[in-house]
Formats: sequence, C-alpha cells, structure tokens
Amino acid sequence: MARFGLPALLCALAVLCTALLAAEPKSKSCSEVRRLYVSKGFNKNDAPTHEINGDHLKICPQGYTCCSQEMEEKYSLQSKDDFKSVVSEQCDQLQAVFASRYKKFDEFFKELLENAEKSLNDMFVKTYGRLYMQNSELFKDLFGELKRYYVAGSVNLEEMLSDFWARLLERMFRLVNSQYHFTDEYLECVSKYTEQLKPFGDVPRKLKLQVTRAFVAARTFAQGLAVARDVVSKVSVVSPTAQCTQALLKMTYCSHCQGLVSVKPCYNYCSNIMRGCLANQGDLDFEWNNFIDAMLMVAERLEGPFNIESVMDPIDVKISDAIMNMQENSVQVSQKVFQGCGPPKPLPAGRTSRSISEGAFSARFRPYHPEERPTTAAGTSLDRLVTDVKEKLKQAKKFWSSLPSNVCSDERMAAGNGNEDDCWNGKGKSRYLFAVTGNGLANQGSNPEVQVDTSKPDILILRQIMALRVMTSKMKNAYNGNDVDFFDISDESSGEGSGSGCEYQQCPSEFEYNATDHSGKSANDKASSAGGLARAQPYLLAVSCILLLVMQREWR
Repeated sequence: MARFGLPALLCALAVLCTALLAAEPKSKSCSEVRRLYVSKGFNKNDAPTHEINGDHLKICPQGYTCCSQEMEEKYSLQSKDDFKSVVSEQCDQLQAVFASRYKKFDEFFKELLENAEKSLNDMFVKTYGRLYMQNSELFKDLFGELKRYYVAGSVNLEEMLSDFWARLLERMFRLVNSQYHFTDEYLECVSKYTEQLKPFGDVPRKLKLQVTRAFVAARTFAQGLAVARDVVSKVSVVSPTAQCTQALLKMTYCSHCQGLVSVKPCYNYCSNIMRGCLANQGDLDFEWNNFIDAMLMVAERLEGPFNIESVMDPIDVKISDAIMNMQENSVQVSQKVFQGCGPPKPLPAGRTSRSISEGAFSARFRPYHPEERPTTAAGTSLDRLVTDVKEKLKQAKKFWSSLPSNVCSDERMAAGNGNEDDCWNGKGKSRYLFAVTGNGLANQGSNPEVQVDTSKPDILILRQIMALRVMTSKMKNAYNGNDVDFFDISDESSGEGSGSGCEYQQCPSEFEYNATDHSGKSANDKASSAGGLARAQPYLLAVSCILLLVMQREWR
C-alpha cells in the first residue's frame, strides 16, 4: 500500500483542485449587475444570480459572465438609446440658442416696423390732418410692402421705393396745383420727372440706400438664424449603424457582464467610438464654421451702417422732410413739368379745388420728442440683440468637430481624462492604448473601434452642408449690401435622421468588428481564447490525474 501513497495523494489533490476550480467561477455573485439591470426597467428573470458560461454572447467578451443572451440584446438597445439621448442633449442646447435668438430677432424686426408705421401715422395725423388721412393708403402700402419683404422676400425693394416716391409726387403735384385738371396720362408723365427734378431733394436716394441695405441685412440675418436652427434640429436625430450600435454596447454595458458595474469607459476609447458613430456629423464642421463667420460679418453690419433700427425709427421725419422740400420747391418743379409734359388744363369755373392754403401740405412737421416715441421694439434694442447673438455664434464654432469630445465628457458616457488606468477599455479594467482617430468620414478607415464605410456619405448631412453653403453665400451678399433671393430648404433638407447610412442600402445584420489589439488578435478572438482556457483548466487537471495512475501501474 505504501507504494501507492504518493501517486494516490497527488491524484486526490488534483481531483480536489479540479472541484475547487470548477466551482469557483460559477459561485461568483451577480447581484449588483442584476440590481442595476432591473433598475433600468428590465425583467429580473433575464439576469442570473451567479456567473454563467458566456458562450452565448455575440459582442461582449465570452467566458464566465453575468449576462444572459436576453441581457446582451436589451443592453444593445439601451446603449443605442443612451447614445442618441446624449447627442440629442448636446444638439438641443445649440438648437435652443438659435431658435430663441431667431424668435427674438423676428419679434424685434416686426415690432420695429409696427412702431415705425404707428409713429408716422400718429404724427402725420397731427401735422397734416384730413389731407393725410385722405392719402394714408399710400403710406400703408409702403409699410405693407416692407413687411412683405421681411416675411417673404418677394419684393424688389428698390422698385417698390421708387414707385412710392412716384405716387407721392403725383398726389402732391395735384395738391400744389389744385387749380388744374390732370389726367392719368399727364400724371404718368409727371412721375417720369421724379429722378430728373428731384422734387423731394436727396431724401429718396439716401432712404432707398439705407432701407435696402438695412432690410436685406436684417432679413438675411434672421433667415441665417432659422437655417442654423433647422440644420441642428435635423442633424441631432442620429440613427447609429449596426457597427456603431455594437461598438456602443461593447463600450457601455459589456463591463457589466464582467461584474465591473462601477468602471466607466476610458475617455479615448469613448472618443474613438464617438468619432466613428458621428463621422458624418464631423463633415459638417467646415461649412458650419464658414457659415458662422459669415453670420458674424453680417452682425457687424447690423451694428453699423445697416442698422435697421436707426433707419426705421426716424423714417417719419425723413419722409416729412421730403414733403416739405417738395412744397418749398413746388413752383420750380411745376414749371419744369409744364415745360416737359405740356400746359395743364385749368378746371372749369366753379369747380376749382379748395385753396392751396387749405389743400396743400402747409404745416411744418414736428417730430416726436424722445419721451413721446413708442416703446422700444420687443423691449430691447438691436445693439443689445446683436451683442448677445455674436457671443453665442462664437461659442458655436467648431461645434461638430467637438461633438464627440463633448459627448465623452458627459459623466454618463466615459471616465474623466485623468482616470486613464482604472477604466474600461473594451476588454477589461485597464489603460486604453490606441490613438484617437481624426474627425469626419475620411478619417474613419483607421478607427480601431468602429467599422465605417467611408465611401458612402450620409444623404441628410450632404443636404445640410448644401443648405449652409447657400446661406453663407447669401450672407456674403448681404454683407456687401446686395439684395438676395431666398428659397425654402425645408423640403430639400428633410430626412429621417442621420448617421445610419442605411437609407439607400442594405444594413448589415451581423457585426463586422475588425479592431485589433497590439498582438494583432481581434477582441472576440482574445475573449474566446480566455474563456476556453478557463473552461479547460479543470479537465487538464483530471487528465493529469489519470496519467499519474497509468504511470503508477507501469512502475509496478
């Protein structure tokens, strides 16, 4: 019996070790993983109480795990929702800035026009009385066309203003020559002398230049704010690709499967995944920055020579000055018109109009004193609005290239920059060793975490790039004082969300992950190898025990 002592003892020890090693991984509790899983509203029956064999896992590392197949599937959906939510929050903040500033500017411009019209009407009623009221539709038409231009842009400002002065000349020519009868043809001839005779002095020329530049700049700037609001709104609705979704799962919840519920993803690891998932959004950055620069240029114009507030606030005074100038020069103007259009026919006896003193614009216009002016439009001033929006525009530069970093700076998504050694790197709790790839679609060929098809840009993103490019061109025209044409981009730039790349192609149903570690082995290969080794250890010891018995028989 003594001869069998040592081998038998070794065999007994081997069997004991086999039992201990086989039992130890399976006995590890998953209570904390289960608790967090249930806290997200998932069924507790999906979650095991202790570690189980992980052969069923498709994305997360295999081996012994706290995740069932149902958990991995639900975590995949949850990681996708988490990503969309954080991106949406980042974009919503920017979208809200542009939406609120557009609303404020729009409200200001419209109220400014209302105040200017009310100011002119009140003052002209006081100054010219019934004579103004009989001709008030002329001025109502003027403000109506200005409003129509601001709202729809479907007005040629220069032609509209020229028409206003021609019509005003016809009305005034009749009043200062009330002893004559004028046919429509004769008055049409009179209007041809508006430019030549300059009956209103230099006011029409100056006002035309000021109004055109101010309204073009104001409307273009407001439209720019609206375009920025709409672009951000459309692009914020992201639809991750299958490859992105599975990379998000691996980053966000696969650590839970290993029991590392409190370990957050490494910052650089998160950055690579976000740059892959937001590759198309990154391509917006160049045109977006050009657009912001053009907006800032027009904002400077609004503060200076194209300030619509400084043009519209005293417009009643300017028009009255023109009327006074016509009245004072009425004799010379009439004589030249009579020479060019022929002598008019006197009215028959008994049908002469009221006397010139009664019928003409004889009262000297008295502008409002400051305390009589209507309240400031929208309770603010253009200077204050522009100062505020310029600061917001500067902050919005490089938004799209910064978006991946901003998402990863959210504590829900990744560990801080300073926690580089105790973070989840996709395989375990350790430092992330890969370099961070660049922004934009073209740079994703070298992304170690997300497989991105760099040959197929997102259609929605391309439409938004075009919308920004067109608006930037209009901004530059407005900056130079040139009128611009607008088109509605709402249909052109509509879409169901961005980033999917699946609108016009078949989305892959299986994850094609090709990220490699430093040994050249894929993440899944390493996980499979590790899991297989852990499962094989008890059986190797059992085989060793059998070999010892065989050898013992040989020794006999």
